Amino acid sequence: MVQVDVQDALENMLRQTFGSGAGILSIDSKGGGSINEAVILRTTVGNFFAKYNELGQNRGMFKQEKKGLQLLADAKCIRVPKAYFAYEEGTHGYLLLELLEPGDPEFGFWEDFGTRIARLHKNTNGQFGLDEDNFCGSLKQKNTFKDNWAEFFIENRLEPMLKLAVDNKKADENVVKKMESLYTKLPEIFPNEKPALLHGDLWGGNFMCSIDGEPIIYDPAVYYGHREMDLGMSRLFGGFDLEFYEAYDAEYPLEPGWQKRLDICNIYPLLVHVNLFPGSYIQSVKNILSRF
Repeated sequence: MVQVDVQDALENMLRQTFGSGAGILSIDSKGGGSINEAVILRTTVGNFFAKYNELGQNRGMFKQEKKGLQLLADAKCIRVPKAYFAYEEGTHGYLLLELLEPGDPEFGFWEDFGTRIARLHKNTNGQFGLDEDNFCGSLKQKNTFKDNWAEFFIENRLEPMLKLAVDNKKADENVVKKMESLYTKLPEIFPNEKPALLHGDLWGGNFMCSIDGEPIIYDPAVYYGHREMDLGMSRLFGGFDLEFYEAYDAEYPLEPGWQKRLDICNIYPLLVHVNLFPGSYIQSVKNILSRF
């Protein structure tokens, strides 16, 4: 049961978006979110999906998510849910989104999905980064522009997450030393490519098949980065068929050795998980470092 103050805030957000005549008919909780609360709103102006959370130090999180969805939508390569309104009241934040009905992947879905992500990655920028910092999960993600991918990856991705893990006593000096050794090798490991528009958190829980069989992505952590970051994340927890990667490579050929580099890409999302969740994620980081 949604608390009365949360319901009032959701209704206020709805009215700011669609006018004073908009009202909520029912609210149904939707499970599956590991960070935010999620609900389906049945209203007088249609049905919507909404997320909310107590933001604490993470004010602006939903506003940044809305901006990220708009950036992906503007690329016109792959469908994302329409983000109507990001709203903050008191200690809580709220996000009103288009409600999309899921369907079952049919023949050609994975090829279409891979092709669309490849086309998304062809959208480029003069530098790696973004004009504002945003969030990966509930952790702040630094996006200071850099001309060089290795520099961006180290200073904006690996170092902040490693420092947080050390501060939280989830990583020791041995991990720090191995990471520092890896930093010296990164300029030679990654091929020189233009910055690509990334989803930024492209794992199996952040895409769906629409009722019309169309791939949809959501919950982004966008920035312009090395495109292998998205592919690495897609492999981290499984869920993507081989046809996805074959279609991607056909549309936007990958540099030789990309499969081996994905483990290095995944150190960042693994460190995010080290800092957000319990489990053996730090051991996965150690295993990757030991191979490089």
